[in-house]
Amino acid sequence: MNVLLLGVGLQGKAALHDLVTSGVEAIVAADLDHEALAGYCQSQGYGGRVRCERVDAANPESVERLLDLKPDVVIDLLPAKFCPMLVHLAVKHKTHLVNTYYVSPEIKALSAEAVDNGVTILPEFGMDPGIDLVCLGHTVRCLDTVEGLASYGAGFPEPAAANNPIKYKVTWTFEGVLNSYMRPGQFIRNGKIITFSGREMFSPEYLHRLNLEGLGELEAFPNGDALKYLELLNLSSTSVKNMGRFVLRWPGHSAFWKTLVDLKMLDEGSIEVDGVAVDRRKFLMASMEPLLHYGPGERDVAVIRIDAVGLKDGKRIRVVTDCIDFRDLKTGFTAMTRTVGFTTSIGAQMIGRGQLRKRGILTPVSDVPFDLFAEELRGRNIEVHTKISPVSANGDQGAFPRAGTW
Repeated sequence: MNVLLLGVGLQGKAALHDLVTSGVEAIVAADLDHEALAGYCQSQGYGGRVRCERVDAANPESVERLLDLKPDVVIDLLPAKFCPMLVHLAVKHKTHLVNTYYVSPEIKALSAEAVDNGVTILPEFGMDPGIDLVCLGHTVRCLDTVEGLASYGAGFPEPAAANNPIKYKVTWTFEGVLNSYMRPGQFIRNGKIITFSGREMFSPEYLHRLNLEGLGELEAFPNGDALKYLELLNLSSTSVKNMGRFVLRWPGHSAFWKTLVDLKMLDEGSIEVDGVAVDRRKFLMASMEPLLHYGPGERDVAVIRIDAVGLKDGKRIRVVTDCIDFRDLKTGFTAMTRTVGFTTSIGAQMIGRGQLRKRGILTPVSDVPFDLFAEELRGRNIEVHTKISPVSANGDQGAFPRAGTW
C-alpha cells in the first residue's frame, strides 16, 4: 500500500505515526515546511520508512506533482481552504482520498465523476465529524423507530488538568474554537424545531447537564444543525421528538463565553484603539491562547457519545454508544490528535486493503462498517462501547428529558 499524507501538523503527526506503526509499505509525507518535516521524521526514527516532500497547496501543480507518484490513497490534513481543490485533483488523478472536513455542495457535486473514475472519497473522517458519524449510524440501526437522538462531541482537560479559570485548554486551533462558538443551528425539542443564531448558542434555555461515568457532570450546549442528519439517517421529523448535536464542557464554560458574546468580543471585524485597528478575535487569541496549553504531564479527554431512545421489536429501549479517550503520555499525542489522526489513517488503510469498495463521495454514517472500524480503534487502545437497556413508560429517558429541559 502506498499512502500520500498531505499536511504534517498536530493531526498529521498522529496519522504518520499510525501509518508507520501499522506497517504501511510506502509512505510519502508532504508539508510546506520540508526542513521541519525531515527533521521530525529523523527524530522519530522514520528515516528509512518515510519519504519527505515539500508541498505548496496554494499551487495546484505542487500537489499534482505528488499525485503523479501514483499513491493508492491520499490523506488530506491540510487547512480546510484547500479541501475542494484537493478532492477535485484526487478525482481527476483517479486517486482515493480521506479527509476530516464536512461535505460542501461543491464536493458533493463531484460524486458522479468520482464513481466514473473509480475513486473513493471518504470525507468527515476524523473525530467529530468522523467517529461520531460511524457511531451515529450504528446506534440508529439498533432501533426500528427513533424517538430521541443526541450526539455529543467534545475535547476538554481531564479534572486534574482543568486548572485555569475557564477549565479549558486547546488541542486544536484556538481560532477554530472561537469560530465554532458563533455557530447557528437547529435542534428538535418536544417535537418542535428550535432555530438559534450564533449569538444564542450559549443561552441558558438551550443548555443541559450530562453525567459521564468516571468524569462527572458536564454541561452541553448545541452544536450546529442537527436536522441535516434526518435525511442521512432516513428519519422523520414527525417521529423524532428530540434531536440535537451538542458540545460538552465543564460547568460554567457556557456562562463565561455567553458574557464575551454579549460583549461582542467574538464579533468579526475590528475596533479602533488609540488609532490602531484591533481585530476582536485576534486579540482574544493572542491574549488567551498562551495560557491554555497542556503541560507535559497533563491529559486531555476526547468524548463521543450517541444516545438514542426508540422502539425495537415493539419494546422501548435506550441505546448509548460511547468513545472516550485520553492523552497518551508515552507518545505525547493528545486524545484529540489520536482520535483525528489515527482515524484518517484507519480510513486510508481500509480503502487500501479493499475493505471500503464503494466509489464516489462516501459518508461514515452508512459506508464505514461499525464493527470493523471499532476493532481498528480498539487495536489503538481507543475503546468504543454500546449499551442497550430497556426503558419503562416512566423510567429513565436518557438524554431525552421531558418538557422544560433541553
